[in-house]
Amino acid sequence: MEELFTPMKIGNRTAINRIVFNAMECSDALDNGDPSPATYKRYENYFKGRPGIVILEAITPQYDYIARKNQLSILEHNIPGLKKFISHLKEINSDTLIFFQITHSGEISSNIYSQRIRVTEEPLYGYEDAKLVREKEIEKVIEDYANGCRIAYEVGADGVDIKLCHGYLGTQILRPYNKDDWKYGGKWENRRQFAIDLYRRCRAVVPDEDFVFGSKISVYEGFPGGVGTAGPDSSVMDLTETIDLVKTLEAEGAHYILQSAGSPSHTLALAHPDRRVPDYAYIHHYFQKVLRDNLKPETKVIGSGYTIFRDGKQPFLAVKPEKNTLRFWGNKNIREGVVDAIAVGRQSFADPYLPVKMMEGREKEIKWCTLCDHCVELLIRQHHKVGCVTYDPYYTQAYLDMIKNEGHIKEKHT
Repeated sequence: MEELFTPMKIGNRTAINRIVFNAMECSDALDNGDPSPATYKRYENYFKGRPGIVILEAITPQYDYIARKNQLSILEHNIPGLKKFISHLKEINSDTLIFFQITHSGEISSNIYSQRIRVTEEPLYGYEDAKLVREKEIEKVIEDYANGCRIAYEVGADGVDIKLCHGYLGTQILRPYNKDDWKYGGKWENRRQFAIDLYRRCRAVVPDEDFVFGSKISVYEGFPGGVGTAGPDSSVMDLTETIDLVKTLEAEGAHYILQSAGSPSHTLALAHPDRRVPDYAYIHHYFQKVLRDNLKPETKVIGSGYTIFRDGKQPFLAVKPEKNTLRFWGNKNIREGVVDAIAVGRQSFADPYLPVKMMEGREKEIKWCTLCDHCVELLIRQHHKVGCVTYDPYYTQAYLDMIKNEGHIKEKHT
């Protein structure tokens, strides 16, 4: 059997295969944060497609600092709706695991629908309107995360992804740019303590050893002072802190690390390699190997950046197309110990049935992501529902209407 379709133990649970659907924000919740009919349709298709794991997108445990107007939420009033949602998905397919990615947007919160906050005296360029916060506010953030984890367990999720990636609040605290001397700032030990306190509080509210904990992290953000750099104003890549972070998370009970890179608000092409810079995908492989080499075998590494390989028909040079496909790199990197599983994002929009089609040898039926990134353009505008513009007529029309009424995107970042 191909490596991609072998089971994988993750914590005390087992994923039926090694294809993971990444958390993809779609801004299609109801006004109260519950899953809408559009959310139901999307996840129903995911579960029919039978990936090993689905990560539920950026669900917020508070409303004061959010990135999207119609973002899924995980508060007390959402419990009935989320229970119904998870029960429905498990009726479709009880084998696929679902983890909730719990998030806080921090400085990249929308200043239209909420308020931006920052943890540095000197704001990161472009976020001068963010309010400075310190221990009191961050203590509330940790409390909110823990409450979200409790609810995720109560409504039937199989685990949580405690989000520490892509420029969201966890990343903002961890990055060297958080240079001020305060409880969670300045020296690495202070910044790391946020992740430790977060994990300890979250794990304490879930009385079940079978519940899975993990985090999606940006190994390297790709700008001076970002995660994975040598200092608050350094552009030099230095993964010392990143390696220590994942070892720390492992020691605090993380069952997996979902590797990513970049920040879509600053370095979008690094976060998800595109037609302009496809070769960033190979850097993701390096980051995956660094994590795999520094973690215990039982702590699983899930790698991102695989959508762009598709069926070999993409803008790469120097490599034969048949040796540059999603299937080729997924199997090869699992077999050679680079990674334990692979994650796709935009490809899950294009064809949520990808896993079952690949497993059954129906490769010619797969709707491959065209890498147009029109889904990202919908996301950038914040108030639009997000989906595949190429293959779904609803989103095709939504995109055309957006361009007609609002014009083209001037800057490609979230």
